[in-house]
Amino acid sequence: MSNTTGQETGVDRFRLAMAASGVGMAIVDLNGHWVEVNPAFERMFGYKADEVVGRPTVAFTHPDDISLTQSYLRGLIDGSIPVLDAQKRYLHRSGETLWAHINIAVMRNDEGAPLYLLVQLRDISAQRAAELALETRADAEHAARDVSNRQLQLFADAVSHDLRAPLRSIESFSALLADRAGDRLDDTDRDYLARIRAAASRMSSLLSALNDLSYVTRTELKASIVDLSLLADWVGAELQDADPQRRAEIRVQPDLQVEGDERLLKLLLVQLMDNAWKFSREREPIRIDVSGRRDGDTLQVQIRDEGIGFDMRYAHKLFEPFQRLHGPDQGGGHGLGLAIARRIAERHRGCVRAESQPEAGAIFTLELPVSAAEESF
Repeated sequence: MSNTTGQETGVDRFRLAMAASGVGMAIVDLNGHWVEVNPAFERMFGYKADEVVGRPTVAFTHPDDISLTQSYLRGLIDGSIPVLDAQKRYLHRSGETLWAHINIAVMRNDEGAPLYLLVQLRDISAQRAAELALETRADAEHAARDVSNRQLQLFADAVSHDLRAPLRSIESFSALLADRAGDRLDDTDRDYLARIRAAASRMSSLLSALNDLSYVTRTELKASIVDLSLLADWVGAELQDADPQRRAEIRVQPDLQVEGDERLLKLLLVQLMDNAWKFSREREPIRIDVSGRRDGDTLQVQIRDEGIGFDMRYAHKLFEPFQRLHGPDQGGGHGLGLAIARRIAERHRGCVRAESQPEAGAIFTLELPVSAAEESF
């Protein structure tokens, strides 16, 4: 008698707790029918309890989630899902979609046989609507950026194309003038002519760099296993071929491998190693050392030179477009090379940084993931 009274008291307390709960609660039988629901459930779904009890849960489930609901029920009953904690869609009385965070546990007897399911539901429709609004806004902003980038690229291509033609004319006719009238020009005239040709050459180089910066920003990346050591040897050979009168010692550590876009990674090394070469012109021989080490899932590559270096107070300017720490007479260029290098590193989920002291060379450290993430490509 006392046991029966105790059990009845426990059931009564449970029903009182269900009725007082601000969270939707329900009991579902093993056939997937509502047995009992609390007032919070009624408010959430817009139905009275007598309109719900006895009906299958799938009748209140969003059509796209019915098969998911049935698989959840089977898993809970056979024990393959001990406790369910998930988000799914129901239908409100008004016909609107109701997103709920559900927690379902199976009540079992002393022998472990399932008796019924205890369900708790929390309305997260407002949260999901806010998330959808944010996703929609992000998609719209992304689309707007894509349009803006395409327009900017078209503009850059048009400007580059329109400027290259007159630049070629300036370079060609100034070269012809130097060849045909060189004997009739005095030293001042020849100096002016040399300045014109040098300025045209710098402008052509700047246009090429702007095209490279645009290209590395918008091009689709194609991942593969890349031998950075091979690329560094290749870049070193190109530097020596372009300036054969200079003696150089370029050492490259073998077997530096990452996963990435080979074209862009070569361009990255071109920018960093060319930078080391330019600012080592006053050294004899030019020394560039490329080494690396594995740090977990990251490969750290260092490109070290013994050039003129720079003051670390201005290091924050290094990778910004058109920022130059040195003049043309010291090897300074168009100010885009390191910006291109950083953009390529960032597109590979990596980074590049520099450290130096004046007249003590510089070390550029490149960090790249050993394996590429699919979303980056």
